Parts: sequence; structure tokens; C-alpha cells
Amino acid sequence: MFVINRMKGLSSRRALNALDHVRYQQGYMPPPCPPWPPCPPCPPVTPPTPPSCVPPIIYPPFYCCPRSKYDTNFLYVSHVPPTTTLKDFLDRISQTLFWTELIRGFAVTLSHVFREPATINYPFEKGPLSPRFRGEHALRRYPTGEERCIACKLCEAMCPAQAITIDAEERSDGSRRAVRYDIDLSKCIFCGYCQEACPVDAIVEGPNFEYTTETREELIYNKDKLLTNGDRWEPEIVSNIRDNHLYR
Repeated sequence: MFVINRMKGLSSRRALNALDHVRYQQGYMPPPCPPWPPCPPCPPVTPPTPPSCVPPIIYPPFYCCPRSKYDTNFLYVSHVPPTTTLKDFLDRISQTLFWTELIRGFAVTLSHVFREPATINYPFEKGPLSPRFRGEHALRRYPTGEERCIACKLCEAMCPAQAITIDAEERSDGSRRAVRYDIDLSKCIFCGYCQEACPVDAIVEGPNFEYTTETREELIYNKDKLLTNGDRWEPEIVSNIRDNHLYR
């Protein structure tokens, strides 16, 4: 009882361990279990038999007869070190004493003085432009003089900068026409999406690149301004469309 009273303040696991220890000392515990029988000896391990077909050993190139530095052609990426032959040595001395490199530089300058210059006399002379050049916008007409634009508003929907504004109305025959066609060139990024989206090739980017202005309001083109550009640059626009029709 004394032992049990002493073990009341202990935890359950510690109390059981202490009680078993007391019973074992008083002879109440059963005899310990016999030891487990020893394990049977393991069978001898036989090494695996080698396969009948062994792949050949592949040696790197030049394994038997390694090459020397005289058998290899080195590629110099950096500056080649100067040679020590007598001719090269005298050439370097002459370049230092007589400034031959400076004389050769002056000779190149003098040779270009008497050649035709590569620059052009702009604005009286202008270089060629690519047929895919995207310049000032223009609205085109049919050969009969009728406006091509049918106010489908595909160009307005495709414009990523939202620079195009179109208002449409119906004609007497039921077709559509654009009453208002405005383009804010200060917003335009000249991506050419409007020209690609137009089903009748009404809105195009012409070859004109000389349209600088002094105010921002002059860069807002209305329908009359776009039609005037189309009438002015129609021959060049037709030629560019003919050259690019295979790629559109």
C-alpha cells in the first residue's frame, strides 16, 4: 500500500513500471521469455553470369596516338601576338619612327574628298521608300468618285490606341456611309491594323511622311482631310497595294 500511495503522484506509465519492478523483486513476476531462435544461415551468393555479348569499349579520338600542339590548328580569337622575324621587326620600327599609320589615315581621308558623297540634298532629293511604309492616313475613292468607306467600323474596333471615331448613316438605297471619320494622329501608333481590317481598302497609310504641324489640333484629321490625302496620293497608294497584295 505504501508503494501504491507513493505512486499516486506519478503518471500512469511511470506508475506501472514501478509496480512491475516491485512485483519482480518480490517474486510475483513470471519468468522471462526464452530468447528467439537464431536465424538460419543465408545461402551463398553467386555472382551473376556475364552476358554473352559484351558491347565494345568506345575510346575517344586520338586515344592511342595523342596529338601535339604542332598537329592542331588554333583559332586566335583575340589579337595575334607579334612575330619576331626580322621583316616584321623592321616594319614595326618604321611605323613608330615615320608615323606610317598616320599617313595611311590621311590618305583614306583624301581619297574620300574626290569621291561622290553618299548623302543626298534633302528636301530636293529623297531616297526610296518601301512599299510597306506606313505614313499619313488617307481615305480612298472608287474610280467613279464614290467613297469606298462603308462605315463598318472594323478599323475603329481594331485600333489599339482608340484613335478612330466613326459615325454612320443609311443612304437612300439602304447602304451605309460614314458621316464622320476622325483620326487623332497624336494617338496613332502607326500599327497598320486599320488598313488590314478594312474589307474595301478604304483607309490606308500613304507614303507621305512630311506632315509636321505646330499644334495638336492640326493632327486631328476629319473625313474631308482624309479624302483629300487619298485623292493626292492615289497613284502611289495603288502601286504599293499592287506590290503587297501577295503578302496580305
